[in-house]
Amino acid sequence: MKTPLGNVRGLGSAHAGTGHFWLQRLTAVANIVLVTAFLIIVVSIAGSGHAEIVAKLSNPFVAILILAAFLSVLTHMRIGMQVIIEDYVHTEIRKIALLMANTFYTIAVGLIAVYAILKINFGL
Repeated sequence: MKTPLGNVRGLGSAHAGTGHFWLQRLTAVANIVLVTAFLIIVVSIAGSGHAEIVAKLSNPFVAILILAAFLSVLTHMRIGMQVIIEDYVHTEIRKIALLMANTFYTIAVGLIAVYAILKINFGL
């Protein structure tokens, strides 16, 4: 004789749902601050010349702020797209392919952003 809980124990999710839920909420809150700061930086350098923009982005505080914004937005995007793919794509092969593409796309955009900011910051 098993209880209803005993019948379903171990058959649920991979126990990562709560972590994804909280990471999604954490990045959403971080994005409010980071994207606002990013927009302030972009507006402050709008219309400036190349030298002024490079000088502004060479500031370590500005570079770290922009990198944090990119990484937070990319993490938030990847988790959000993962949830959409898992909920609405029903073919297993297509779901796996899309989840892989989502991860690779996020990594590629993140690497490009990190490279560009570091290149400007260190004057390479």
